[in-house]
Amino acid sequence: MGEITNVSEYENVAKQKLPKMVFDYYASGAEDEWTLQENRNAFSRILFRPRILIDVSRIDMTTTVLGFKISMPIMIAPTAMQKMAHPEGEYATARAASAAGTIMTLSSWATSSVEEVASTGPGIRFFQLYVYKDRNVVAQLVRRAERAGFKAIALTVDTPRLGRREADIKNRFVLPPFLSLKNFEGLDLGKMDQANDSGLASYVAGQIDRTLSWKDVKWLQTITSLPILVKGVLTAEDARIAVQSGAAGIIVSNHGARQLDYVPATISALEEVVKAAQGRIPVFLDGGVRRGTDVFKALALGASGIFIGRPVVFSLAAEGEVGVRKVLQMLREEFEMTMTLSGCRSLKEITREHIVADWDTPRTHPRAIPRL
Repeated sequence: MGEITNVSEYENVAKQKLPKMVFDYYASGAEDEWTLQENRNAFSRILFRPRILIDVSRIDMTTTVLGFKISMPIMIAPTAMQKMAHPEGEYATARAASAAGTIMTLSSWATSSVEEVASTGPGIRFFQLYVYKDRNVVAQLVRRAERAGFKAIALTVDTPRLGRREADIKNRFVLPPFLSLKNFEGLDLGKMDQANDSGLASYVAGQIDRTLSWKDVKWLQTITSLPILVKGVLTAEDARIAVQSGAAGIIVSNHGARQLDYVPATISALEEVVKAAQGRIPVFLDGGVRRGTDVFKALALGASGIFIGRPVVFSLAAEGEVGVRKVLQMLREEFEMTMTLSGCRSLKEITREHIVADWDTPRTHPRAIPRL
C-alpha cells in the first residue's frame, strides 16, 4: 500500500484490517446493491461547465448550517457502532470533525454516549434519532442530547424496518460482545442478541416504531426546541410535507443504499426535492460522495451541504482520528480545486449553470448553431 491520495482508497485498507463481519456491515447495501452502485455512478453523469478568466486567488468555502458557521459544506453523517472500526470510535470522529471546523452527526446506535462525545471538547454536533416504541426512551434521549450541547436532531424516517442486507444475514451480524449501544445501556436496550439472520434486523424489529408518521415530527417539536432535520426524503411530495410539518431542513438520503434497493441515487433525487422546498428550508445530501467534484455537483443542484458516511468508518478503521482528518482534508482540498477551476470564489457563486446533467434537455440543437 502506497500513500493514500484519495478518499476511496481507504475502503481497501479497511477491508484488509477489519473482521469480515464488521467490514461487510459497513460496506454493504440492500439486496442487489443496485442503488449502492448508482449512488456513485450517478455523479459521473454530471459534467462541468467551467467559467474561465475569473480572479480565483481567494476562495471562500465557509457556510452556515442552521445558523452555525462551519469551514466547508462537508459534514459527517451518522454511522453506527464506530468502535467496531477503531477502539476510539466516535471520540476520534468527534475530534477530527472539530479540528476540521465542521459538524459531526452522532448516531443513536453509537458505541459512545452523547455525554462521552460531548466530553471530547468543543464542536458543533447533531444527534441522529431513531424513534423507539417506548416514547419515554425517545424523550429521555433527546433531552440528554440537548443537555450535552447537541444543536439539532436528524430524524431518520426511512427505517420502519431494517433493509435486507444479505451480507449481514450470511454473517449473522451482531454487535461484538465487548461493545454496546452506549446511549441505551442503562435502559437494557444496549445489547444485541445473536439471531438466525441479522442481529441488528431483529433488534430493529423489536424496538423501532413502525407507526412513525408525520404527526410524530410534530410531537418531537413539542418535546424539544432543537431544530429537526428530516433524514431520508427522496421525493417532492415528502419535501413539501416536511416543510409544512415544521422541519428545519431536509437530508436527501437513501440511507447509504441500505434500505430500499432501486431507489434513485440521492444526487438524482436532489433537484426534485430542492425545487419542492422552494428555498424555505435548506436541503442537504448524503450518499456516494467521495470526491470534491461530488460536493460541487451537489451544491450546483441546490444542496446547502453534504454529509459523508462510509469514508469516515473506512478511514477510522485504517488510521483512527488521523484517517478521518485526512478524509476531511482531502475532500476540502479537492472541493477548493473544483471551485477554483470552475471559476467560483464562494458557495453562492456555484450555480446550476456550472454543470450539465445527462437528464438535462440540450440548450441548443446542434443545427441551430450557425457555422462561422
